[in-house]
Amino acid sequence: MSVLRWRYLGIAAIVLYCLAPFYWMLVSSLRRTNDIFDSGPLPAPLSLESYRAAFAEGNGFLRALLNSFVVAGVTTVLALVVATVAAYALARLEFRGKNLVLALIIATSMFPGISLLVPLLELFSGIGWINTYQAMIVPSVGIVLPLAVWNLTAFFRQMPHELEEAAQIDGCTPAGAFRRVILPLAAPGVFTTAIITFIAAWNEFIIALSVVNRTELKTAPVITSQFTGTTTFDSPFGTQMAAGVIVTIPLVVLVLLFQRRIVAGLTAGGVK
Repeated sequence: MSVLRWRYLGIAAIVLYCLAPFYWMLVSSLRRTNDIFDSGPLPAPLSLESYRAAFAEGNGFLRALLNSFVVAGVTTVLALVVATVAAYALARLEFRGKNLVLALIIATSMFPGISLLVPLLELFSGIGWINTYQAMIVPSVGIVLPLAVWNLTAFFRQMPHELEEAAQIDGCTPAGAFRRVILPLAAPGVFTTAIITFIAAWNEFIIALSVVNRTELKTAPVITSQFTGTTTFDSPFGTQMAAGVIVTIPLVVLVLLFQRRIVAGLTAGGVK
């Protein structure tokens, strides 16, 4: 067997390994409640019972999806604004300890989210932020910022300095050169960072679970984990699987629609 064929087999094995959980979640969501533990590869018969249960009025799942869009969207915008300015400064300015600053920024992403819960709860209780959108947005911005700054710094570094010099010769101020020349050219990197940031904020669970206990403010991942069955000891696996599929669909659609820009942004920072 040729080396190329082995490579294709390896790629196929990785794809199957990554997609298998989502496939089983989709299949389970299309089974009837009585058939939820069947081990067949396809649901028989096909049923939308779990999807109807997920959107039942008492679950609050539709409102939770809207909350997730609000939290993830605002988090992405705020993180991009801060990360773009910080990354440009780190890429263009020369000052002592610049690499150390960048290392410290990325090191903050290594702290587990659960270690932040106690100080966040104490802080938010003191300023009256419990059960508010900002209690979910502000920590999410802090969580996604290190990766956003790291990605954009690498992207800005590969852009030649002559771009700003030429713009300033034509009469632009440094800020004008950044706004009119650098930002448009940095669009692929900014767009890729926005997608990654949105996905991370959309999937955030621990903080949203801890700082909000009002149903109308909970996000989709939190509501999904709190679905209840028809009885106290009944676990609504089918409903949770259906909700999981629905929560995943916006991310899949987002990546499929903009896959070329994502790839362009990820590879642009790696070449000079």
